[in-house]
Amino acid sequence: MMFKRILIANRGEIAVRIIKACQSMGISAAVVHSTADADADYVKMADEAICIGPASAAKSYLNIPALLFAAESCKADAIHPGYGFLSESADFARQVEEAGFVFIGPSPRAISTMGDKIKAKQSMIEAGIPCIPGSEGRLPEDPGQIRSMAAEIGYPVMVKAVSGGGGRGMRVVADPNALDAAITVTREEARSAFGNPALYMERYLQKPRHVEIQVLCDSHGNAFWVGDRDCSLQRRNQKVIEESPAVDIARSQIAEIGNLCVAACERIGYRGVGTFEFLYEDGGFFFVEMNTRLQVEHPVTELTSGLDLVKEQIRVAQGETLRLKQKKDPVQGHAIECRLNAEDPETFAPCPGTIYLWQIPDYNWLRIDTHIHTGHTVPPYYDSLIAKVITYGADRDQALARMEMALGEITIEGVKTNLPLLLALVKDPAVQRGAVDIHFIQNRSIET
Repeated sequence: MMFKRILIANRGEIAVRIIKACQSMGISAAVVHSTADADADYVKMADEAICIGPASAAKSYLNIPALLFAAESCKADAIHPGYGFLSESADFARQVEEAGFVFIGPSPRAISTMGDKIKAKQSMIEAGIPCIPGSEGRLPEDPGQIRSMAAEIGYPVMVKAVSGGGGRGMRVVADPNALDAAITVTREEARSAFGNPALYMERYLQKPRHVEIQVLCDSHGNAFWVGDRDCSLQRRNQKVIEESPAVDIARSQIAEIGNLCVAACERIGYRGVGTFEFLYEDGGFFFVEMNTRLQVEHPVTELTSGLDLVKEQIRVAQGETLRLKQKKDPVQGHAIECRLNAEDPETFAPCPGTIYLWQIPDYNWLRIDTHIHTGHTVPPYYDSLIAKVITYGADRDQALARMEMALGEITIEGVKTNLPLLLALVKDPAVQRGAVDIHFIQNRSIET
């Protein structure tokens, strides 16, 4: 079927991104919004906007009955979840389909399988994808058994929530005497945050990099890997800067892991876009998780692959066959993305408020995905991301130089942002050499 109208069940810059894709395909775009977002740019851009509740995300963007009612009232054919909120909720995907709409994403079954870290790991092992040594299933209740397992895995270990995500529900344990307390605290954190206290355990890698493989699959058995990304520059498991392709890893090795990811997708009957996340250390890849949605950092893959991943999502959801061929290396050139957040660059505390001045440069090698403007008020209720700054170059050196230029020409007044940190990072000699790991920011004093 060809969609006439898509409801976007999200907000901010990703709502803008999806609206543009829909309208360029001749599809009407409807958005939902909370009372706090009533005056947002994307609300005005959409063909129709529906208020679904107050500022609280629990009463608006996470309110499934309200979202389904909005889809029915605007006569939508499909619902695009964006990322965050309900984008990886198997229950939401199932309710969308049961209500007669198309969920623009994987099947509820695939989301459920890959959302359960134990099931996902078992699926990857069966597909031949290397995984971090750890427990074969959920941790038992008996503390003695857990201590024996940790000793066998080898310290330090990482205790993780089976349903975790977003950097929550995980704890590193280096001292065996601290294990029991860490298990208790993480169980309660997992119960509170995810409604599931189940945990598992893995060996803690000391200085890994975070490398991702982007996949795209249709419902006719066609699957492709279309790019790779290095997302090692992060703070407390939250990404700050991402780039494509990954630095200083042989392209043949990237292609090898990419092909394994494709085989895994074919094995589980995956549909849509997805991202396999790996830790890379000492020349080896170790599977971490699969994100069954569009990633925040998808623009760097779009620039280096030439694909519009949002349009491809929509085409797949319409039942179309992908018109792609698997390339030996689908990546051309180099792209870098910096996440511009309304937060204190020193403490990282969110800084909501009104933006009195917003000026950005305009170059053909620069892409800025944003939903803000001069006079925009950043609400205190949601994620602090206000813009993604993306540069493209023939090689990494050119993309980095262009990023430094672009960041230096951005003017934003009225709220504090992490712009000084981003500038300091792209100028840092270690970053310029690509000599970083996932602990780089927290272990190094960055002069801002």
